[in-house]
Amino acid sequence: MAIIRKTITLTDHQDNWIKTQIEGGNYTNDSECIRDLIRREQERDARRDAIRAALVEGEQSGEPRPFDPVAFKKRMLKRRG
Repeated sequence: MAIIRKTITLTDHQDNWIKTQIEGGNYTNDSECIRDLIRREQERDARRDAIRAALVEGEQSGEPRPFDPVAFKKRMLKRRG
């Protein structure tokens, strides 16, 4: 994997937050902190995309059927044994 060097601009507040994270032992340097933030955002995007896909699938699955919550609960309790 290639490593690309980037220059970024932060506000004082953002820089102080990163410094606090490093001083607290959460990260060893600025780059590690920022890479972790990017990874978490990528994971959040993937979860959001999965939810959207599930919603589309649900919308395309046809008309809703009646739902009986009492019968559903009984079935679930029966499965648990």
